[in-house]
Amino acid sequence: MQIVQIVLNVLLGLSSIFLVLLILMHKGRGGGMSDMFGGGMSSSLGGSSVAERNLNRITIAVALIWIASVVGIGVLIRFS
Repeated sequence: MQIVQIVLNVLLGLSSIFLVLLILMHKGRGGGMSDMFGGGMSSSLGGSSVAERNLNRITIAVALIWIASVVGIGVLIRFS
């Protein structure tokens, strides 16, 4: 059980870092915190590109991995 908890902790740490980086790569939609830091200077192109859709899919997949590792750690702590 100790090895599983270590693996989940490492997975949680790596997915947390990767999730933050992925979220920072998203284009700002305007009217929020991104405008405050210069994100509002870009021109909007109307539609979303393939790269943006793939970035959204990867972000959702990493978020699901993050949630699964948090739940797994919680279950291990609860029942050990």
